[in-house]
Amino acid sequence: MTETPQNFSQPQPQADVDVESLLQALRRKEGSWVEWGQACQTLQKAGHSPQAIFEATGFEPIQQNQIIVGSQVYTSAVSAGVPEAVKSHFERKGSDLLYEFRILTQPERAAAAILSVEKGIDADEARDVAKAIKEFSRLAASPEGFTDHPGDAIAHQSWKLARQKTDLQERSRLIARGLRFVHSDDARKQIERLLTDFSVVRTVPAPLLPVYRLESDEDLPRVLPVVGKLPLTKADFQAVPMIDPIEPFGMVKFSGTGAWVPVPGWQVILLADDPVVLWCNSQDLPTPLPGKQENVLVVVDRAQREWRSDRYFIAEDADQLQIQWSDTLPDLPSLGEVILIMRPKKILDENYTKDYFGSRPGYDGWQTDE
Repeated sequence: MTETPQNFSQPQPQADVDVESLLQALRRKEGSWVEWGQACQTLQKAGHSPQAIFEATGFEPIQQNQIIVGSQVYTSAVSAGVPEAVKSHFERKGSDLLYEFRILTQPERAAAAILSVEKGIDADEARDVAKAIKEFSRLAASPEGFTDHPGDAIAHQSWKLARQKTDLQERSRLIARGLRFVHSDDARKQIERLLTDFSVVRTVPAPLLPVYRLESDEDLPRVLPVVGKLPLTKADFQAVPMIDPIEPFGMVKFSGTGAWVPVPGWQVILLADDPVVLWCNSQDLPTPLPGKQENVLVVVDRAQREWRSDRYFIAEDADQLQIQWSDTLPDLPSLGEVILIMRPKKILDENYTKDYFGSRPGYDGWQTDE
Protein backbone atom coordinates (compact mmCIF):
# COMPACT_ATOMS: atom_id res chain seq x y z
CA MET A 1 0.00 0.00 0.00
CA THR A 2 1.41 3.39 -0.90
CA GLU A 3 1.53 6.30 1.41
CA THR A 4 -1.81 7.95 2.12
CA PRO A 5 -1.83 11.58 0.87
CA GLN A 6 -1.39 13.86 3.85
CA ASN A 7 -3.49 16.84 4.88
CA PHE A 8 -2.69 20.00 2.93
CA SER A 9 -1.70 21.90 6.07
CA GLN A 10 1.88 21.47 7.29
CA PRO A 11 2.30 19.39 10.46
CA GLN A 12 3.27 21.39 13.52
CA PRO A 13 6.40 20.19 15.35
CA GLN A 14 5.69 18.93 18.86
CA ALA A 15 8.14 20.08 21.47
CA ASP A 16 7.43 17.23 23.89
CA VAL A 17 8.37 14.44 21.45
CA ASP A 18 11.65 12.64 22.08
CA VAL A 19 12.47 12.22 18.41
CA GLU A 20 15.85 10.56 18.84
CA SER A 21 14.47 7.91 21.21
CA LEU A 22 11.68 7.04 18.79
CA LEU A 23 14.07 6.84 15.85
CA GLN A 24 16.46 4.66 17.82
CA ALA A 25 13.65 2.31 18.88
CA LEU A 26 12.61 1.95 15.25
CA ARG A 27 16.16 1.38 14.06
CA ARG A 28 16.62 -1.36 16.64
CA LYS A 29 13.06 -2.67 16.17
CA GLU A 30 12.43 -2.48 19.90
CA GLY A 31 8.95 -3.38 21.12
CA SER A 32 6.03 -4.71 19.07
CA TRP A 33 4.91 -3.70 15.60
CA VAL A 34 2.02 -1.84 17.28
CA GLU A 35 4.54 0.37 19.07
CA TRP A 36 6.43 0.87 15.80
CA GLY A 37 3.24 2.12 14.17
CA GLN A 38 2.55 4.49 17.04
CA ALA A 39 6.13 5.77 16.88
CA CYS A 40 5.91 6.41 13.12
CA GLN A 41 2.62 8.25 13.59
CA THR A 42 4.09 10.40 16.38
CA LEU A 43 7.11 11.27 14.24
CA GLN A 44 4.93 12.20 11.26
CA LYS A 45 2.74 14.41 13.44
CA ALA A 46 5.91 16.03 14.75
CA GLY A 47 6.76 17.13 11.21
CA HIS A 48 8.96 14.29 9.93
CA SER A 49 8.13 13.10 6.42
CA PRO A 50 7.79 9.36 5.70
CA GLN A 51 10.91 9.61 3.50
CA ALA A 52 12.95 11.17 6.31
CA ILE A 53 11.80 8.44 8.72
CA PHE A 54 12.76 5.81 6.13
CA GLU A 55 16.26 7.23 5.76
CA ALA A 56 16.72 7.31 9.54
CA THR A 57 15.20 3.93 10.42
CA GLY A 58 14.88 1.70 7.35
CA PHE A 59 11.06 1.61 7.57
CA GLU A 60 9.86 2.28 4.03
CA PRO A 61 6.92 4.72 3.60
CA ILE A 62 4.67 1.87 2.42
CA GLN A 63 5.49 -0.07 5.60
CA GLN A 64 5.00 2.98 7.80
CA ASN A 65 1.51 3.49 6.43
CA GLN A 66 0.61 -0.17 7.00
CA ILE A 67 1.75 -0.33 10.60
CA ILE A 68 0.30 3.10 11.46
CA VAL A 69 -3.15 2.14 10.18
CA GLY A 70 -2.81 -1.40 11.53
CA SER A 71 -1.95 -0.12 15.01
CA GLN A 72 -4.96 2.19 14.93
CA VAL A 73 -7.23 -0.74 14.02
CA TYR A 74 -5.58 -2.86 16.74
CA THR A 75 -6.22 -0.19 19.39
CA SER A 76 -9.79 0.25 18.18
CA ALA A 77 -10.51 -3.49 18.28
CA VAL A 78 -8.95 -3.94 21.73
CA SER A 79 -10.98 -1.00 23.07
CA ALA A 80 -14.16 -2.64 21.76
CA GLY A 81 -13.23 -5.83 23.59
CA VAL A 82 -11.47 -8.95 22.32
CA PRO A 83 -10.28 -12.09 24.17
CA GLU A 84 -6.76 -12.00 25.58
CA ALA A 85 -5.67 -14.69 23.11
CA VAL A 86 -6.72 -12.52 20.18
CA LYS A 87 -5.00 -9.48 21.65
CA SER A 88 -1.81 -11.47 22.22
CA HIS A 89 -1.94 -12.90 18.68
CA PHE A 90 -2.06 -9.49 17.04
CA GLU A 91 0.58 -8.02 19.29
CA ARG A 92 3.03 -10.41 17.63
CA LYS A 93 1.91 -10.16 13.99
CA GLY A 94 -0.94 -9.22 11.69
CA SER A 95 -0.44 -5.57 10.73
CA ASP A 96 -1.17 -6.41 7.08
CA LEU A 97 -4.35 -8.25 8.07
CA LEU A 98 -5.65 -5.53 10.43
CA TYR A 99 -4.87 -2.91 7.79
CA GLU A 100 -7.62 -4.38 5.62
CA PHE A 101 -10.13 -4.00 8.48
CA ARG A 102 -9.75 -0.20 8.45
CA ILE A 103 -13.02 0.18 6.50
CA LEU A 104 -15.01 -1.44 9.33
CA THR A 105 -16.61 0.14 12.38
CA GLN A 106 -15.07 -0.42 15.81
CA PRO A 107 -17.38 -3.33 16.80
CA GLU A 108 -16.90 -4.88 13.34
CA ARG A 109 -13.12 -4.61 13.67
CA ALA A 110 -13.21 -6.48 16.98
CA ALA A 111 -15.51 -9.17 15.56
CA ALA A 112 -13.37 -9.54 12.44
CA ALA A 113 -10.19 -9.82 14.51
CA ILE A 114 -11.74 -12.59 16.62
CA LEU A 115 -12.95 -14.42 13.52
CA SER A 116 -9.52 -14.10 11.91
CA VAL A 117 -7.85 -15.94 14.76
CA GLU A 118 -10.60 -18.57 15.03
CA LYS A 119 -10.61 -19.37 11.29
CA GLY A 120 -6.94 -18.78 10.53
CA ILE A 121 -7.60 -15.99 8.04
CA ASP A 122 -4.48 -14.74 6.27
CA ALA A 123 -3.72 -11.35 4.76
CA ASP A 124 -4.81 -12.47 1.28
CA GLU A 125 -8.29 -13.33 2.59
CA ALA A 126 -8.58 -10.29 4.86
CA ARG A 127 -9.64 -7.85 2.13
CA ASP A 128 -12.52 -10.13 1.00
CA VAL A 129 -13.56 -10.70 4.62
CA ALA A 130 -13.69 -6.97 5.31
CA LYS A 131 -15.63 -6.35 2.10
CA ALA A 132 -18.17 -9.07 2.95
CA ILE A 133 -18.74 -7.69 6.45
CA LYS A 134 -19.09 -4.12 5.17
CA GLU A 135 -21.52 -5.09 2.40
CA PHE A 136 -23.63 -7.12 4.86
CA SER A 137 -23.81 -4.17 7.25
CA ARG A 138 -25.29 -1.98 4.50
CA LEU A 139 -28.30 -4.25 4.00
CA ALA A 140 -31.56 -2.79 5.29
CA ALA A 141 -32.36 -6.08 7.07
CA SER A 142 -30.56 -9.38 7.58
CA PRO A 143 -31.43 -11.87 4.79
CA GLU A 144 -33.52 -14.86 5.74
CA GLY A 145 -31.56 -17.36 7.83
CA PHE A 146 -28.46 -15.16 8.26
CA THR A 147 -27.47 -13.30 11.43
CA ASP A 148 -25.23 -10.26 11.85
CA HIS A 149 -22.34 -12.45 13.01
CA PRO A 150 -19.26 -11.80 10.82
CA GLY A 151 -19.11 -15.50 9.92
CA ASP A 152 -22.66 -15.32 8.59
CA ALA A 153 -21.78 -12.14 6.68
CA ILE A 154 -19.02 -14.00 4.82
CA ALA A 155 -21.27 -17.02 4.38
CA HIS A 156 -23.98 -14.79 2.88
CA GLN A 157 -21.52 -13.33 0.39
CA SER A 158 -20.45 -16.84 -0.63
CA TRP A 159 -24.08 -17.99 -0.84
CA LYS A 160 -25.01 -15.00 -3.00
CA LEU A 161 -22.06 -15.46 -5.36
CA ALA A 162 -22.53 -19.24 -5.61
CA ARG A 163 -26.14 -18.79 -6.80
CA GLN A 164 -24.84 -16.67 -9.69
CA LYS A 165 -22.33 -19.24 -10.98
CA THR A 166 -22.98 -21.77 -13.72
CA ASP A 167 -19.51 -23.29 -13.42
CA LEU A 168 -19.89 -26.18 -10.96
CA GLN A 169 -16.28 -26.04 -9.80
CA GLU A 170 -16.48 -22.36 -8.92
CA ARG A 171 -19.91 -22.86 -7.37
CA SER A 172 -18.54 -25.70 -5.20
CA ARG A 173 -15.62 -23.55 -4.08
CA LEU A 174 -17.94 -20.78 -2.92
CA ILE A 175 -20.23 -23.25 -1.12
CA ALA A 176 -17.20 -24.70 0.69
CA ARG A 177 -16.11 -21.19 1.67
CA GLY A 178 -19.57 -20.42 3.01
CA LEU A 179 -19.64 -23.63 5.07
CA ARG A 180 -16.20 -22.79 6.46
CA PHE A 181 -17.30 -19.44 7.89
CA VAL A 182 -21.05 -19.92 8.55
CA HIS A 183 -22.08 -19.37 12.16
CA SER A 184 -25.82 -20.00 12.57
CA ASP A 185 -27.66 -23.27 11.84
CA ASP A 186 -30.27 -21.55 9.66
CA ALA A 187 -27.56 -19.95 7.53
CA ARG A 188 -25.86 -23.33 7.16
CA LYS A 189 -29.13 -24.81 5.89
CA GLN A 190 -29.42 -22.02 3.31
CA ILE A 191 -25.97 -22.85 1.96
CA GLU A 192 -26.48 -26.61 2.03
CA ARG A 193 -29.60 -26.21 -0.16
CA LEU A 194 -27.27 -25.12 -2.94
CA LEU A 195 -25.83 -28.62 -3.00
CA THR A 196 -29.07 -29.86 -4.57
CA ASP A 197 -30.50 -26.65 -6.04
CA PHE A 198 -28.54 -25.77 -9.20
CA SER A 199 -30.71 -22.88 -10.39
CA VAL A 200 -28.80 -19.75 -11.35
CA VAL A 201 -29.84 -16.26 -10.25
CA ARG A 202 -29.04 -13.59 -12.82
CA THR A 203 -27.54 -10.37 -11.46
CA VAL A 204 -26.66 -6.94 -12.80
CA PRO A 205 -22.87 -6.74 -13.23
CA ALA A 206 -21.04 -3.81 -11.71
CA PRO A 207 -20.08 -1.21 -14.32
CA LEU A 208 -16.46 -0.67 -15.30
CA LEU A 209 -14.64 2.08 -13.43
CA PRO A 210 -14.17 5.17 -15.66
CA VAL A 211 -10.36 4.98 -15.64
CA TYR A 212 -8.08 7.01 -17.90
CA ARG A 213 -4.27 7.24 -17.79
CA LEU A 214 -2.49 10.43 -18.80
CA GLU A 215 -0.38 9.75 -21.87
CA SER A 216 1.10 12.99 -23.18
CA ASP A 217 2.57 16.22 -21.85
CA GLU A 218 -0.31 18.14 -23.45
CA ASP A 219 -2.62 16.42 -20.99
CA LEU A 220 -0.73 17.97 -18.08
CA PRO A 221 -1.65 21.67 -17.87
CA ARG A 222 0.23 23.77 -15.35
CA VAL A 223 -1.69 25.63 -12.68
CA LEU A 224 -0.74 29.29 -12.20
CA PRO A 225 -2.02 31.80 -9.63
CA VAL A 226 -4.03 34.77 -10.95
CA VAL A 227 -3.13 38.25 -9.72
CA GLY A 228 -6.21 39.94 -11.11
CA LYS A 229 -7.16 42.42 -13.84
CA LEU A 230 -5.20 45.59 -14.59
CA PRO A 231 -4.82 48.16 -13.19
CA LEU A 232 -3.07 46.48 -10.24
CA THR A 233 -0.72 47.62 -7.52
CA LYS A 234 2.62 46.21 -6.39
CA ALA A 235 0.91 44.99 -3.25
CA ASP A 236 -1.59 43.07 -5.39
CA PHE A 237 1.28 41.47 -7.28
CA GLN A 238 3.18 40.47 -4.15
CA ALA A 239 0.07 39.14 -2.41
CA VAL A 240 -0.20 36.14 -4.73
CA PRO A 241 1.12 33.06 -2.88
CA MET A 242 3.93 30.92 -4.27
CA ILE A 243 2.71 27.53 -5.46
CA ASP A 244 4.47 24.23 -4.84
CA PRO A 245 3.43 21.54 -7.35
CA ILE A 246 3.02 18.07 -5.86
CA GLU A 247 3.62 15.11 -8.16
CA PRO A 248 2.43 13.07 -9.94
CA PHE A 249 -0.55 15.28 -10.86
CA GLY A 250 0.94 18.72 -10.29
CA MET A 251 -1.39 19.64 -7.43
CA VAL A 252 -0.55 23.00 -5.85
CA LYS A 253 -1.01 24.32 -2.35
CA PHE A 254 -0.36 27.50 -0.38
CA SER A 255 -0.32 28.66 3.22
CA GLY A 256 -4.12 28.82 3.40
CA THR A 257 -6.56 25.92 3.55
CA GLY A 258 -7.20 25.41 -0.17
CA ALA A 259 -5.43 23.63 -3.01
CA TRP A 260 -5.86 23.13 -6.73
CA VAL A 261 -4.98 20.33 -9.11
CA PRO A 262 -4.79 20.52 -12.91
CA VAL A 263 -7.25 18.34 -14.78
CA PRO A 264 -7.38 18.29 -18.59
CA GLY A 265 -10.43 19.90 -20.15
CA TRP A 266 -12.04 16.72 -21.39
CA GLN A 267 -15.74 16.83 -22.21
CA VAL A 268 -16.75 14.88 -19.13
CA ILE A 269 -15.03 17.53 -17.00
CA LEU A 270 -16.48 20.49 -18.90
CA LEU A 271 -20.02 19.10 -18.60
CA ALA A 272 -19.76 18.65 -14.83
CA ASP A 273 -21.74 21.22 -12.84
CA ASP A 274 -19.90 20.97 -9.52
CA PRO A 275 -16.73 18.85 -9.88
CA VAL A 276 -14.44 18.19 -6.92
CA VAL A 277 -11.38 15.97 -6.62
CA LEU A 278 -10.54 13.26 -4.10
CA TRP A 279 -7.29 11.36 -3.60
CA CYS A 280 -7.12 7.61 -3.15
CA ASN A 281 -4.89 4.62 -3.80
CA SER A 282 -5.54 2.46 -6.85
CA GLN A 283 -5.97 -0.58 -4.57
CA ASP A 284 -8.67 1.14 -2.49
CA LEU A 285 -11.12 1.43 -5.37
CA PRO A 286 -14.18 -0.89 -5.37
CA THR A 287 -12.31 -2.92 -8.00
CA PRO A 288 -8.54 -2.60 -7.44
CA LEU A 289 -6.77 -1.49 -10.61
CA PRO A 290 -4.23 -3.87 -12.20
CA GLY A 291 -0.56 -3.02 -12.10
CA LYS A 292 1.51 -1.41 -9.38
CA GLN A 293 -0.15 0.60 -6.63
CA GLU A 294 -0.33 4.32 -7.30
CA ASN A 295 -2.29 7.38 -6.28
CA VAL A 296 -5.24 8.23 -8.51
CA LEU A 297 -7.56 11.21 -8.76
CA VAL A 298 -11.26 10.60 -8.39
CA VAL A 299 -13.37 13.38 -9.92
CA VAL A 300 -16.86 13.64 -8.43
CA ASP A 301 -19.71 15.80 -9.69
CA ARG A 302 -21.51 16.89 -6.52
CA ALA A 303 -24.45 18.16 -8.54
CA GLN A 304 -25.29 14.64 -9.75
CA ARG A 305 -26.76 12.98 -6.65
CA GLU A 306 -29.48 10.86 -8.24
CA TRP A 307 -28.74 7.12 -8.02
CA ARG A 308 -28.08 5.23 -11.28
CA SER A 309 -27.31 1.52 -11.52
CA ASP A 310 -24.60 2.08 -14.16
CA ARG A 311 -22.62 4.62 -12.15
CA TYR A 312 -20.45 4.71 -9.05
CA PHE A 313 -21.23 7.27 -6.38
CA ILE A 314 -19.76 8.77 -3.23
CA ALA A 315 -21.48 8.14 0.10
CA GLU A 316 -20.64 8.54 3.76
CA ASP A 317 -20.48 5.34 5.76
CA ALA A 318 -19.18 5.17 9.35
CA ASP A 319 -18.01 8.82 9.07
CA GLN A 320 -15.89 8.01 6.01
CA LEU A 321 -16.37 8.86 2.34
CA GLN A 322 -16.47 5.75 0.18
CA ILE A 323 -16.84 4.95 -3.51
CA GLN A 324 -19.83 2.65 -3.87
CA TRP A 325 -22.02 0.93 -6.43
CA SER A 326 -25.38 -0.78 -5.98
CA ASP A 327 -27.68 -2.55 -8.41
CA THR A 328 -30.68 -1.46 -6.32
CA LEU A 329 -31.59 1.82 -4.66
CA PRO A 330 -29.05 2.12 -1.80
CA ASP A 331 -29.91 3.08 1.76
CA LEU A 332 -27.06 5.60 1.94
CA PRO A 333 -27.72 8.94 0.17
CA SER A 334 -25.42 9.75 -2.72
CA LEU A 335 -23.17 12.79 -2.25
CA GLY A 336 -22.11 12.87 -5.88
CA GLU A 337 -21.40 10.80 -8.98
CA VAL A 338 -17.93 9.52 -9.91
CA ILE A 339 -17.37 10.86 -13.41
CA LEU A 340 -13.66 10.11 -13.88
CA ILE A 341 -10.76 8.27 -12.28
CA MET A 342 -7.43 9.57 -13.56
CA ARG A 343 -4.16 7.66 -13.34
CA PRO A 344 -0.83 9.54 -13.59
CA LYS A 345 1.22 9.65 -16.75
CA LYS A 346 3.77 6.85 -17.02
CA ILE A 347 7.34 8.19 -17.06
CA LEU A 348 9.83 5.65 -18.38
CA ASP A 349 12.99 7.57 -17.51
CA GLU A 350 12.44 11.14 -16.35
CA ASN A 351 16.07 11.63 -15.27
CA TYR A 352 17.33 10.71 -18.75
CA THR A 353 15.13 13.39 -20.29
CA LYS A 354 16.37 16.03 -17.84
CA ASP A 355 20.03 15.03 -18.21
CA TYR A 356 19.85 14.92 -22.01
CA PHE A 357 18.27 18.31 -22.57
CA GLY A 358 20.05 19.93 -19.64
CA SER A 359 23.46 18.97 -21.07
CA ARG A 360 22.82 20.24 -24.62
CA PRO A 361 25.06 23.26 -25.46
CA GLY A 362 23.08 26.45 -25.76
CA TYR A 363 19.90 24.91 -24.37
CA ASP A 364 18.22 27.43 -22.10
CA GLY A 365 14.76 25.89 -21.79
CA TRP A 366 13.11 28.39 -24.15
CA GLN A 367 14.40 27.22 -27.51
CA THR A 368 12.16 25.26 -29.86
CA ASP A 369 12.87 23.38 -33.05
CA GLU A 370 12.15 25.28 -36.23
